Amino acid sequence: MSKPSIPQGMRDFSAETVRKRNHILSVIRQVFECYGFEPLETPAMENIETLMGKYGEEGDKLIFKVLNNGLNDPKNEEKARAGFQKVMEGKSSADLTGRALKYDLTIPFARFVAMNHGQLTFPYKRYQIQPVWRADRPQKGRYREFTQCDADVAGSRSLVNEVELALIYDQVFRKLGLHGYELRINNRKILAALANRCGGAEFLTDITVAIDKLDKIGLDKVLEELRQRGLQENQIDSIRQYLSISGSNAEKIQAIQTLLGDDPQAIKGLEELSFVLEHASGAQLVADFTLARGLNYYTGVIFEVRPPNTVTMGSIGGGGRYDDLTGLFGVKDISGVGISFGIDRIYDVMEELQLFPNSMSAGTHALFFNMGDTESLTAFRLVTKLREQQIPCELYHEPAKMDKQFKYAEKKNIPYAVIIGSHEIAEQKAMVKDLTTGKQEAVPFEKLKPFFKPS
Repeated sequence: MSKPSIPQGMRDFSAETVRKRNHILSVIRQVFECYGFEPLETPAMENIETLMGKYGEEGDKLIFKVLNNGLNDPKNEEKARAGFQKVMEGKSSADLTGRALKYDLTIPFARFVAMNHGQLTFPYKRYQIQPVWRADRPQKGRYREFTQCDADVAGSRSLVNEVELALIYDQVFRKLGLHGYELRINNRKILAALANRCGGAEFLTDITVAIDKLDKIGLDKVLEELRQRGLQENQIDSIRQYLSISGSNAEKIQAIQTLLGDDPQAIKGLEELSFVLEHASGAQLVADFTLARGLNYYTGVIFEVRPPNTVTMGSIGGGGRYDDLTGLFGVKDISGVGISFGIDRIYDVMEELQLFPNSMSAGTHALFFNMGDTESLTAFRLVTKLREQQIPCELYHEPAKMDKQFKYAEKKNIPYAVIIGSHEIAEQKAMVKDLTTGKQEAVPFEKLKPFFKPS
């Protein structure tokens, strides 16, 4: 019999890990709700046509497709074989697969808005915290199943939304103690202007997909990829000038105005960018014109969060404006903008920087020792009363040597041991030992609650 295992890129989470992840999610949820966002959940699976063609050439390859039921039925065998051949050629086939695991939360959100726009109050502000799946190559900070945590606004073109989303990032990271992050910002209209300079809008996808790899493969390989995509040397030279822009935010904006300033899209993009930089100035914003975010649906301001440079990790958040998204589902004129937190990467960064509070390691606050059948009945009555007061505690499951019970408490990081033997029952007092300091004291039964939970 083979040893039990789980698929690559997927993980089990221990109690300690879950508590730490819940700490991150609790902070984010609290900030989202403070800004007026309300929760939403969508199914793990979507119809395949909902997802395909929405993430660009690279993204579509990473969608986990779910096989149809009944493919082993002889009546379906021929169709299934033909469908498999189509999928191997990079196409879709309803005969083989009609559903897929969701790749992100934004497209399902757009589908939900399109289906329910008649009942929603606009602007509709929702947040969503759910797992997503990508058929990616597993590596540090990159998993095949991971949790996304999104906030989006549908039905408003106001740039105040972008400002608030930048401030949400800042507030969350400050509450988590994650100082030194960078919130990078660009505008897809500026990238569209670059494409226009290179010959037309048809070059936008080729340019953004290549530029999006700049951090991973470097400038020379990006330019080589653009050559392979058919761009000429004069076009590549314009992109080289664009990617070489550096300096302060103001200096970068001036350089873009010099390079692309006569293009209407560049003018509009710079206006939008400057508005957000001015009004969200406390959010550690960095204008980064190399930021592309290779997803096709972005149309305006785009964000990406980089962790402190003391940590080797990719982006820990990102998002942007997507004015045309619900139009993909037949519902026009509903503008959208949103951001996402990469919970798994944020966890890894906080773990590496030791930012989690020490108090999270314990769930049970007190272990009541099991000193025998009669004594355990008294202990159980006290445990029940403390639980009613929201004090996490437990009774050791059976009579056992004290050493064994102490080891149980130690392994579970339980801070207090409560010992009630026949002597303690006679005096109506419990012996409470602080397992961190070794100090112990007799506490009357009726004072156990204020002892563990002072008012």
